[in-house]
Amino acid sequence: MTTNASAEAPLHIAGKDYQSRLIIGSGKYKDFEENLAALEMSGAEMITVAIRRVNLGQNKDERSLLEVISPDKYTILPNTAGCYTADDAVRTCRMARELLDGHKLVKLEVLGDQKTLYPNVTETLAAAEVLVADGFDVMVYTSDDPLIAKRLEEIGCVAVMPLGAPIGSGLGIRNPHNIKLILDNAQVPIIVDAGVGTASDAAIAMELGCDGVLMNTAIAEAGDPVVMASAMRKAVEAGREAFRSGRMPRRLYASASSPIDGTFF
Repeated sequence: MTTNASAEAPLHIAGKDYQSRLIIGSGKYKDFEENLAALEMSGAEMITVAIRRVNLGQNKDERSLLEVISPDKYTILPNTAGCYTADDAVRTCRMARELLDGHKLVKLEVLGDQKTLYPNVTETLAAAEVLVADGFDVMVYTSDDPLIAKRLEEIGCVAVMPLGAPIGSGLGIRNPHNIKLILDNAQVPIIVDAGVGTASDAAIAMELGCDGVLMNTAIAEAGDPVVMASAMRKAVEAGREAFRSGRMPRRLYASASSPIDGTFF
């Protein structure tokens, strides 16, 4: 019996359905036009934007990203990149809400230090509690600790986004066991955020059962970002189909591809 891959339910986040399970960023591209070209090639419907680094209208004398990438076509996901305290992250999200006319969906990240860019879990939890209480729909970047991931879900975050590896490292999924533990206990979408370097990394994340993958550097710093965006689109789709189909069991010993029962010699 065959199934129709297109029949799968879409990714549902904060009351909206997405056909694509890939989310890309808006940093490190040579210009907004290259970012748009990669976005279109990726098939992504959501793009994350660092409020502290990319102009969405807060700098009146600079060109705005929204002049090139339309919020009518794509979901703009403001993020708190560059924030190291809960207070800074909350303040940044509130500024994004003002800039985007009451937009509630945000990506929360509170970093621990500039060298590792690992999440500061204590400050992340504190910021998540304030933002959820303030009416935000919070997608949250965090460590790959299953207990912290569950706590963020309990606070009311609409998606939990454990790192695959440090931001911008391209090291791939370093701890698939922890990601699987997070997935086994989750009731909200789990989206790997950070660490993806190439298409096989994205496929692995999806094969584990993740609901999506968010990436920026892997595409933006590729030799050809637009072609890499295409590769990532295919990898996410292939990984998701492989997960849904159910892989064969791993075996210690070989198993013949053609059965020998009933043969004449």
